[in-house]
Amino acid sequence: MLTDGLSRRGFLQNTMTGLLAAGLPAWYAQEVLAHALEAADNAKKPVAANDRIHVGLIGCGGQGTGDTNWAVKHKGVTCVAVCDVDSVHRERAAKKFDAKFQTKDFRELVARNDVDVVVIGTPDHWHALTAIAAMKKGKDVYCEKPMSLTIAEGQAMLATARGQNRVFQTGSQQRSDDRFRLACELVRNGRLGRIKTVETRIGDNPKKGPFPTSPIPKELDWDMWLGQTPYVDYVKERCHYEFRWWYEYSGGKMTDWGAHHNDIAQWGLGMDGNGPVEIISTGTAPINEPNAYNTNPDFTVTYTYAKAPGAIHDGSQVVCKSDGENGVKFIGEDGRWIFVDRGKITASDKKLLEEPLPSSATKLEVSQDHMGNFLDCVKSRKRPICDVEVGHRSVSVCHLGVISLRLGGAKLKWDPAKERFHGNVLADELLSRPMRKPWTLESVM
Repeated sequence: MLTDGLSRRGFLQNTMTGLLAAGLPAWYAQEVLAHALEAADNAKKPVAANDRIHVGLIGCGGQGTGDTNWAVKHKGVTCVAVCDVDSVHRERAAKKFDAKFQTKDFRELVARNDVDVVVIGTPDHWHALTAIAAMKKGKDVYCEKPMSLTIAEGQAMLATARGQNRVFQTGSQQRSDDRFRLACELVRNGRLGRIKTVETRIGDNPKKGPFPTSPIPKELDWDMWLGQTPYVDYVKERCHYEFRWWYEYSGGKMTDWGAHHNDIAQWGLGMDGNGPVEIISTGTAPINEPNAYNTNPDFTVTYTYAKAPGAIHDGSQVVCKSDGENGVKFIGEDGRWIFVDRGKITASDKKLLEEPLPSSATKLEVSQDHMGNFLDCVKSRKRPICDVEVGHRSVSVCHLGVISLRLGGAKLKWDPAKERFHGNVLADELLSRPMRKPWTLESVM
């Protein structure tokens, strides 16, 4: 419980004020407030010795450090080990978290008996290899989005998590945002009728380069940073934050913001564990130079879902595009819409939001703290709100768009059950990528 009546009253008032300011309707804010109060009460409970959690961080840049900082704010959680191929990042994180062990080789970290869970904040091309190695050593995993670099990697991560009975949370934290949950609950309960279109607006990719090569910084193990990807001379614009704009290491905005917003589209359509059946794209070609950003600067990818008479996703289309206000817009067949982003939720008619759902309505899982949800599941052994299968299926949508773009806007037929293309050998080849020796998925499995 909160400490006294006054603090409890102040908590309720401040929380409700914030919820209403965020655009949540009063009826829904009351529900959210109840969950927040329960979480606040639970936070007051003492932590048993067996419930203490020791974190190992792999990838000590801004995102990984931020995630770990989020974790250690929870009672009973400490960071005991850090890993990064950049010694500046590694040493800074070790100092910040007072971690007694640091290394540039993730295999040394995951082998430690004093590490219970691993937070992965590496560039995308290292997610699968580090996560699989951690799970094989009995660690639970919080892995940043996008979960994988390829669909084959996601399949291997899912198989390992299930085979090792590991808790795996994907860092698609919008599933723990009240606004996004409200939008998806309204859609799932037919507030807009059958969904004609979902627009996922994710922004464009920078178009820059070619960039010059330069000496490798003394603090960076460049060969290890490249890992499974082809060896190239050091270009600082390939590394750290800028890795996002190279298909060798990521998928541009398609897998950066797309992993967030296409995940919400899947959630709203009730298609977790599934996916589209057709993909077609248009896009501006990137600069055709070896050391220039090579993700498509502008693009529109249209995904069509299967016919399902009576379902809200009956033949729905998700249009993922680089223009428009960042966010997700659900559009019904009669033109009514609901738009949601990280700051607000709006609708074509206020009544769409203000009218409460009936008591019999479908309710989605509630999480108001993405890292807290993961840590609770580490203790309970339940699956978190963005479990490995959710993360895999949502980023698969993004990967399908990337494959279409890389094949020049090819129209692709996809079997979401078999996770294969229909009659397109070139597209099937892009479900995985060759890995540079000595790295293979098998080497860490």
